[in-house]
Amino acid sequence: MVRRINLLCLLLAVLLCAGCRREKSTDELIADLKSPQAKDRIGAVRLLEQRRTEPSKVVPVLIEALKDTEDDVRWGAANGLGYYGEQARDAIPALQQMQQHDPDARVRLAAKRALTRIDPSLATPSAPNQHAK
Repeated sequence: MVRRINLLCLLLAVLLCAGCRREKSTDELIADLKSPQAKDRIGAVRLLEQRRTEPSKVVPVLIEALKDTEDDVRWGAANGLGYYGEQARDAIPALQQMQQHDPDARVRLAAKRALTRIDPSLATPSAPNQHAK
């Protein structure tokens, strides 16, 4: 019986420690955006959008990430900038360029959405519904 309890306690400790990862700092995530590994850059860009208390640090690196060769990094950067709203006004020219010229349709859509969140007056009208009578 004691052996079972010890084994159960050990198993519980292992399971609890599996979730004990330290959260990366904003500076560490910014450094990850320079990684040669796409998965590191994708993870960093998606976590940086959550650092809304540090817009002066995060917005410029997200703008820079719009130039990444990886579609998912550009998509994540555009989405992230949209979450910063008015604080990401400096991204407007890059997002407008991206909305018109990015080769990935998901990235173009993310840029459009971000522009609308940053400045609602930049919303482009949708095509009329062709099924409306």
